[in-house]
Amino acid sequence: MDNERYTRGLAKLKEIDGHGGEHVIESLRDIAPDFARLLIEFPFGDIYSRPGLDLKTRELAVVASLTSLGNALPQLKVHIQGALNVGCSEQEIIEVMMQMAVYAGFPAALNGLFAAREVFAQGK
Repeated sequence: MDNERYTRGLAKLKEIDGHGGEHVIESLRDIAPDFARLLIEFPFGDIYSRPGLDLKTRELAVVASLTSLGNALPQLKVHIQGALNVGCSEQEIIEVMMQMAVYAGFPAALNGLFAAREVFAQGK
């Protein structure tokens, strides 16, 4: 796994998610190592590394998307922490989740807010 996409993706993953992202990758190594590689190469090596949006904006978009899905709680928590890591404030994350109540419904927004509370508490 020493291609350019992988190297670029792994660096971006570490920049955004730190140990949380590395933990996700490691948890896949025994069951789906090819998927772990793809997870580094495509989202982080290709998409997150593109110019045009800063990491803060990208993470807020991901938090909004995962909140609206309503069924991706582990991934949402990783990306809430990622958003904090790249400079988002707790209030910005809360506002994004409140905005999702309009488009994804109150249950999805509530679940997102509860996940945010957990992540915020871990950092204090």
